[in-house]
Amino acid sequence: MAEHLTLTPDGLGPGVAVLTIDRPAKRNALTAGMWRDLPGVLAGPAADPAVRVLVVTGAGSSFCAGADIADLLGGPDAADPMAALRRDNLAAQAALREFPKPTVAMIRGHCIGGGVELATCCDLRFSDETGVFGVTPAKVGIVYTPESTKTLLDLVGPGLTRFLLFSGELVDAPTALRTGLVDRLLPPEELEDEVRRFAGVLASRSALTQRSTKEVVTALLGGGDGRPEVARWYRETIAAGELAEGVAAFGERRSPDFPWRG
Repeated sequence: MAEHLTLTPDGLGPGVAVLTIDRPAKRNALTAGMWRDLPGVLAGPAADPAVRVLVVTGAGSSFCAGADIADLLGGPDAADPMAALRRDNLAAQAALREFPKPTVAMIRGHCIGGGVELATCCDLRFSDETGVFGVTPAKVGIVYTPESTKTLLDLVGPGLTRFLLFSGELVDAPTALRTGLVDRLLPPEELEDEVRRFAGVLASRSALTQRSTKEVVTALLGGGDGRPEVARWYRETIAAGELAEGVAAFGERRSPDFPWRG
């Protein structure tokens, strides 16, 4: 396992893997090595048919306080000392954004900078009332990448994107909920139980429907109309027997045993 990244199969129930950013002494700030290692860590559960849902969280009282500032000027090219870090950061974001199964960020405390990048690359974000959110390149003179900007823009719109990137100011969890940065807001004592419950619901549903939804949403956000993706997945649900099992289970008033595993 990569240093400071812990993957726990069935960490929140059958089929629900948990990826923990595990550097609590630094509020789970991500080192250059952690960014570099993240795609490899995600490759295992992405390919494992037993994993149905991935929950991403932080150890201790913070989700992730961002990239480790000590790494920002550590590259060998004086003209672009962030080149390697930027490459690995974007690869890590892409690996999480393209993870083929539902992903849920479980957020407590600080979710800043690179923490927001990770959270917004998840499909859904559940936070407790201690959550604090910010995107802070303006505090250190960083030019935010178009990939990160677009992910934020698609989620919260131009107003909040500009507010966060222009100012670097932090917003509290109720503001994050109101603006769409998070999807659910819970008392601290209820967060893990609700994520566990909801992840169990996701694990019980059709993986084919979930995979197709991810692809269609991506196509629509990218300017496509989603029709080729829907047509291909519709054929697959018939061929795999997914739809037949869902209809049969509904008629027999039982839980479906969906056959498609990806």
